[in-house]
Amino acid sequence: MRLLYPLLLVPTVLCSSLESRKFTLESRATNIDGSLPTYKNPEASIEDRIGDLLPRMTLEEKVSQLIQGDINGWMSALDDPLDNTLSFNQSGLEEMMRLKGGSIWGGYLMTYEKFVFAVEVGQRYLMENTTLGIPALIQSEGLHGFTNNGTIFPSPIGLAASFNRDVVKSIASIVSDEAEGLGINHIFAPVLDLSRELRWGRVEENYGEDHFLTGELGFAFVSGIQDGTRRNVTAGRSGGLRKRMAATCKHFVAFGSPMTGLNLAPVVGGERDLRSTYLPPFERACLESLSMMTSYSAYNGIPTIADKNILTNILRDEWGYKYWVTCDAGSVDLLYKQHFTCETRECSAKATIENFSGEMGGGTYTYLTLPDQVKAGQLDEKYIDETVKYLLRVKFTLGLFENPYPYPDYLKTIRTSKSREALHTADLESIVLLENRKNTLPLSKDIRSIALIGPQADQVTFGDYVFFNATLNGITPLGGFKQFLSNSSSSTKINYAEGCKLWSNDESGFDEAVNAAQSSDVAIVMIGTWSRDQTLLWSGLNATTGEHVDVHDLGLVGAQLKLVQAVKATGKPTVVVFVSGKPIAEPWIHDHADAVIQQFYPGELGGLAIAEVIFGAYNPSGKLPVSFPRDVGTTPVFYNYLKGARPMTDFGTTTDNGTLVFGHQYVLESPIPLWSFGHGLSYTTFNYTDFTLNPSTIGPTDSFNVTVTVHNTGSVDGQEVVQVYATDVFSSVVTANQQLVGFEKVQIPAGSSS
Repeated sequence: MRLLYPLLLVPTVLCSSLESRKFTLESRATNIDGSLPTYKNPEASIEDRIGDLLPRMTLEEKVSQLIQGDINGWMSALDDPLDNTLSFNQSGLEEMMRLKGGSIWGGYLMTYEKFVFAVEVGQRYLMENTTLGIPALIQSEGLHGFTNNGTIFPSPIGLAASFNRDVVKSIASIVSDEAEGLGINHIFAPVLDLSRELRWGRVEENYGEDHFLTGELGFAFVSGIQDGTRRNVTAGRSGGLRKRMAATCKHFVAFGSPMTGLNLAPVVGGERDLRSTYLPPFERACLESLSMMTSYSAYNGIPTIADKNILTNILRDEWGYKYWVTCDAGSVDLLYKQHFTCETRECSAKATIENFSGEMGGGTYTYLTLPDQVKAGQLDEKYIDETVKYLLRVKFTLGLFENPYPYPDYLKTIRTSKSREALHTADLESIVLLENRKNTLPLSKDIRSIALIGPQADQVTFGDYVFFNATLNGITPLGGFKQFLSNSSSSTKINYAEGCKLWSNDESGFDEAVNAAQSSDVAIVMIGTWSRDQTLLWSGLNATTGEHVDVHDLGLVGAQLKLVQAVKATGKPTVVVFVSGKPIAEPWIHDHADAVIQQFYPGELGGLAIAEVIFGAYNPSGKLPVSFPRDVGTTPVFYNYLKGARPMTDFGTTTDNGTLVFGHQYVLESPIPLWSFGHGLSYTTFNYTDFTLNPSTIGPTDSFNVTVTVHNTGSVDGQEVVQVYATDVFSSVVTANQQLVGFEKVQIPAGSSS
């Protein structure tokens, strides 16, 4: 007998309501001879189950499957998230499931007990109180930890800096572990947009500027989220492929390169850009993902959600994608509110469903117009049928008809020692050492004193898409330095000073910061950008990165640069740590700091990890997944620019022999980035020998192998990211000057080779 302990939390009135029902079903849920319908038989093939269920559904039931509901409809999820009162609404549940029961948005912070209760009651209502008993997809964000109080890992841009597929897969697997126990079965991640437009606020959600790296890490993330089966759902049955969680590749496609860098703005490009740059990450990572999400934007003048070439010709027909596609929240309405390719809601719904996409939220539920359009002969019901098939295929693949419920022992998979270990590894491997003049780093644990300065030194800074008050689970850099030095039995003194606020021009704290530096042997200045969790973000509080937080300038905000300059003027060795969600364009720091470290928004142990790197307990191994421009005027700055777009080296306006160079230079600045994609230093040195390419001549569709011997020629163990780039020397069209085609991260002890 299955333990339904969440029902113990049901208020008395709810228990009475549920127990009084007879669960009488209409004949549509049984066969004429009283036998079990094929769709309820777990031994039947998925396609047979779909074929059996779809004809039993009414038009209204099919449309309900295509619209995203909201757990807030019956649980008052927007109340105090720490209040465990079960504010249950029976009529709200019934209305929600009648009109919008196919998938349920549940990405709110609630106590675990309250959330499990909400999911259990919602799924039980669908399974036992509706005619056909079709379970719902329960959805949450999960870019770097699911948004219902899961472990927070480094933001995707930080995970990308690890250049480590295994790290990314392990993180995704833990996100899935933690979410699955609570009854979540659909995660809105990974994001496969490319960070080629740095003004865009959502750079932190991406895996960087390169489509090969993005595709490889996206594939690792999808595998980590989906691999395995839900409990009580047997893998390998005749029913076909089983997965335990649905990943969602987004945003399909080309969303991250908007005109002017503004969120939702159109993206300019043609078929060659589409196929050579934007589609490859999705083709690599997502053909087996159980879900995709379309973008808000238009590409080449056509809104993505109504683009037949992208969604039907390429995705469905050419790639053979057979799973669920959903639009982003409220984007159906943008056809008549922003893109103006439709005049009415009805037109918007029709244009979207004819490309086989479901509707996610947004408040207006435009798909509710579909039944009347079918009845009026304005829409062929076949489009609804085909789209419902895609969704049902996901639900059968997940085994939800057998077990859609939370697990009674869900606490056993949340914040475990395994997740803590993976978190620590990810926080360490995502740190990139950009500069290290005169071997300023690592610091000795015997150093007399350090100054820890800056607005990022005593706060936890996570990326967006985390839960309310998530930072309470993190450790600040100041806390991390104290913990590390204490564990190391070090007598090093920490002189802390904030110096200035992240967003303010107020310099009144400079004197304290300068005094801290003058009283110390070395100064560490922590500065950067900041994001907000989703609850705060939508309230309009200040931030410099995140969804709909786009910027016109990539330099530091407020007095931060002046703070670094004041500390450096003391003459003390100055280490600058950028804590940010995107590249920061500050040439002065590049030119003058003794050492520079990039820490993309970290996870909960980021404060400890940065201390371990600075003191040499961990040898940094991160590489940049995105290039750093000198200022916003020198963007775009991605490394794989088309030939002729800019010089590969910074040779000024003349060559060594004095020949004048035409083009490729700005009058007052250089197009060469401060630090380029793939850059990252170590505390040791590596030497490459014995390079071989097999075969030596490569055709357009040929596979090839590259081998090389890497020697650790220094005195410290280290990890090296071996990167392989290719160039099409002569071609019929202009191609990229170079393109990443392979990478591998290897651990090599000092004095050894691999």
